[in-house]
Amino acid sequence: MPPTPSSPLLLAGLLAGAAVAHAAVPKPFDAMVPASLPGTPRGWTYASGAAELVLAAGVAHPRSRRVAALVTAAFFVGVLPAHVKMIVDARHGSPVHLAAAVGRLPLQVPLVLWARKVSRSATSR
Repeated sequence: MPPTPSSPLLLAGLLAGAAVAHAAVPKPFDAMVPASLPGTPRGWTYASGAAELVLAAGVAHPRSRRVAALVTAAFFVGVLPAHVKMIVDARHGSPVHLAAAVGRLPLQVPLVLWARKVSRSATSR
């Protein structure tokens, strides 16, 4: 049976894919890291990618799915400042980059709702 849009495995795949992107092509993610955070942007890029990988594993496994999906929802909320920074940085750039940055921000809402739905539908074992 193919995964449904609310599938926990599809969410886990999205998280794992994002984690790989953070490691394989870190530069765009580095640019999203707010300057107010301590350390280097690359450190935050790798840390967030590692977090996504851990969350992917947690969401994929039925025994940890409920908690991992809730933490995933919180993670999606936690990266909102990075998306806001993208918009601020793109204000004086090309209209295409600005439109892409603005378009990404509202996509966080369905991601949060998806993770919450996966958490609610998880069975406790």
